[in-house]
Amino acid sequence: MFEKILIANRGEIALRIQRACREMGIKTVVVYSEADREAKYVKLADEAVCIGPAPSAKSYLHVPAIIAAAEVTDAQAIHPGYGFLSENADFAERVEQSGFVFIGPRPETIRQMGDKVSAKHAMIASGVPCVPGSEGALPDDNDEIIKIAKKIGYPIIIKASGGGGGRGMRVVHTEAALLNSVEMTRTEAGAAFGNPTVYMEKYLQEPRHIEIQVLSDEYGDAIYLGERDCSMQRRHQKIIEEAPAPGITDKQRQKIGEACAAACRRIGYRGAGTFEFLYENGEFYFIEMNTRVQVEHPVTELITGIDIVQEQIRIAAGEKLRYKQKDVHIKGHSIECRINAEDPFTFVPSPGKIDGYHPAGGPGIRVDSHIYQGYTVPSHYDSMVGKVISYGDTRDQAMARMRIALSEMAISGIKTNIPLHQELLLDNAFRRGGTSIHYLEERLAQRKKGN
Repeated sequence: MFEKILIANRGEIALRIQRACREMGIKTVVVYSEADREAKYVKLADEAVCIGPAPSAKSYLHVPAIIAAAEVTDAQAIHPGYGFLSENADFAERVEQSGFVFIGPRPETIRQMGDKVSAKHAMIASGVPCVPGSEGALPDDNDEIIKIAKKIGYPIIIKASGGGGGRGMRVVHTEAALLNSVEMTRTEAGAAFGNPTVYMEKYLQEPRHIEIQVLSDEYGDAIYLGERDCSMQRRHQKIIEEAPAPGITDKQRQKIGEACAAACRRIGYRGAGTFEFLYENGEFYFIEMNTRVQVEHPVTELITGIDIVQEQIRIAAGEKLRYKQKDVHIKGHSIECRINAEDPFTFVPSPGKIDGYHPAGGPGIRVDSHIYQGYTVPSHYDSMVGKVISYGDTRDQAMARMRIALSEMAISGIKTNIPLHQELLLDNAFRRGGTSIHYLEERLAQRKKGN
């Protein structure tokens, strides 16, 4: 086992990884930008290294500074968390070339799954169901593009092969708009991702976003830890996540979970990962794989009792997976609300000093957050300042506990989206479960009209 791990991230995930390490008796090195000098996890680390000024490009995305910090502190491994460099194959490669262990998949696996076209090919070969679409990248021949679209059937969606986070996508409803949309998406993809390759898929009208959590070691063992429903989204950004997903049967879970575990074995996956699917009319359609720990991993931890971050570390250290599929038991229900420093209805970011803070608490409540009274939320990064996670024997109990926790939670000095969460937890459609990925956008649009 490692004696010292460098955490190449910030915010709540840096604290989450630090806690996992401390529990395992592993020392931690935290890197931080000048804007994060007063962060809680910086104070708690065994060692902390400032790697540059506030802008991410000069700190958290500055690979030489991170590698140098690992060298001067004699760290043995680097945990990238999520976001920033976590899915950057070149970074993973550089980490390993520099003599450190990258806590995540091999660089070649990150490359394969980071490209939507090669990922889809790998999933088809592994028997994972995919959205009907073009076989790989769209050709240059316009007549061929029109033929492919006709075969799939409108509406279709054009996607950038190197895209992500909701960028590099365009929905097309008619043949008249097709060729222009393909060209525009290619141009945008080339500018945004340095890769103009695009592909085409059937556009599902009212899908849910359901994902499967997996753990896989380097010895060919892989397990799935059930599914999460992440359909409550705004502009492709998740707001509320829950596990298990309402309405998914044990039989469906087993079938899709086994397909994902088999895919891990086939591609030689190592570490924690998530298969993301659109789900409509009882069918799962693969969209992408996240080769890192997810923001929403706590809901899976609470219903399975498995610490995903600690398992990541054990696998990276060369240990065999400690669990077989028969050891994984899903019990109860868990819901996570992402708490963002922003106006709850206009979504304008609200950085600044927190002059009052009372965290949520009570039975079945977990709070993953790095904030404290007197902490200043910087304006340079993502607006998420924490996560409130509830657990209950049933979904209704998990929702009731979340409503109570949010009613007691107080953050002053900045605006947060807690009022939005409180509205959604009383929303009849959400309470029934199974809303589509478009539900929140439509609800917010109606709210705007009402105002």
